[in-house]
Amino acid sequence: MNFDTIVHGGKVVTPAGVTEIDIGIEGEKITALEAGLGETPNGAKLLDASGHIVLPGVIDVHVHLELPFCGTVTSDDYRSGTRAAARGGVTTLMDFAIPYGEESLGEALDNWHRRAEGKAMIDYAFHLVINRWNEHRHQLKEMFERGISSFKEFMIYESEGWQSDDRALFCTLEELRDLGGMLMVHAESSRVLDELIARHREEEEMERLGARLHAITRPSFIEAEAIQRAIMWAEAAGGTLYVVHMSTGAGADLVKRAQARGVKVLSETCPQYLVLDDSVFDGPDGHLFACCPQVKKPEDSQRLWQGVIDGEVAVISTDTCSFTREQKAMWEGDWTKIPMGLPGLETLLPLVYTHGTLEGRLSLERTAELLSTNPAKIMGLYPRKGTIQVGADADIAIIHPDETLTVDPNAMETNTDWSPFEGWELAGFARSTLSRGEVIVDDYKVVGREGRGQFLPRSSAGIPEGEL
Repeated sequence: MNFDTIVHGGKVVTPAGVTEIDIGIEGEKITALEAGLGETPNGAKLLDASGHIVLPGVIDVHVHLELPFCGTVTSDDYRSGTRAAARGGVTTLMDFAIPYGEESLGEALDNWHRRAEGKAMIDYAFHLVINRWNEHRHQLKEMFERGISSFKEFMIYESEGWQSDDRALFCTLEELRDLGGMLMVHAESSRVLDELIARHREEEEMERLGARLHAITRPSFIEAEAIQRAIMWAEAAGGTLYVVHMSTGAGADLVKRAQARGVKVLSETCPQYLVLDDSVFDGPDGHLFACCPQVKKPEDSQRLWQGVIDGEVAVISTDTCSFTREQKAMWEGDWTKIPMGLPGLETLLPLVYTHGTLEGRLSLERTAELLSTNPAKIMGLYPRKGTIQVGADADIAIIHPDETLTVDPNAMETNTDWSPFEGWELAGFARSTLSRGEVIVDDYKVVGREGRGQFLPRSSAGIPEGEL
């Protein structure tokens, strides 16, 4: 058998476990998994992975690129964002198309296609945000025909025009149940959150506490109550619920109990909720860490790690929403004006590998499940994506088991001049990244071509029968 590329000599994470095997690639696909392929390459390009770990390319199912938000626009677009993704071993990302004003779901989708076309280096898919249920409910079937099977509703952000009420949540769960799709929710209690913010906007208090007020006004119960309410609607409607960027230990408890009684509920968390806590707001640059939901207490991080280990957390994504230092400084002493969001695409795999795998919390197989296989299965991309097996796209991340790089904004691809993890020593950066058989990162440097990324239409989302 003749191959275009052979990945040789690595420790490969496959659905059957971790094994020393070679990967034969023809065109965009994996066509063989056999020992010794690299010994007789027959003209194939030989990619030496000796002494390295070979993982399925990471799928980040929660990013925001070129997003108008908080009075500005996120600093990463599809050009810089997908370059950063590639360097971090991410080969597929999923963004949220949001209707503005009176836009239909179709018009929002068109807008996001325009953002990506000609810029994306890696493959991509979209979720759609439902923010006007009465109009958007009639457009859902058409969106499935256009390759969208996962939809999001916000339980906050009334001022942005994004918020959905309980009626919309319940009805969306019913509609998507029948269409074979899934509802994703940003779970925070809007009215109580608004009340806490209003209580803490006095000038004296803002001057004294600064960015710490971001944490004070978003205690854990703000998220937990909303998760509980969303779970109740999912249980009543029989639909599939996916809780995005879960930041609280209490949330993990609620998801675990719901799953035990058969509710179709899934959850994701993000590295910032696993490796940071609210002490970040006490430093002089505390405002940089403002995100939504914000990082919580150390005990929340510990509980979320346990959820990742035990399985009630199915996915680790980033909620990438990048802003520069200048953009973050827009707050002028009023913490409610801080653009909320953190860069993360480039450091997703390194953070999970360093603090999960190397610290003994996660096996290599579980790491691949959380970052690749589960996202692919849940989002309707499996087995084309998320796995190293014959017939799958040749999306691959090759990492050194213990070689570290220092997180340095000046050496990163993301279009920000800071990182929440600046100065951290992390292993797990991609020495090589392959996207559909093409090397797009070589020796830790991005070498891929802008605009080569493809849109990935999907026909379903949720929990596949017998999976997870």
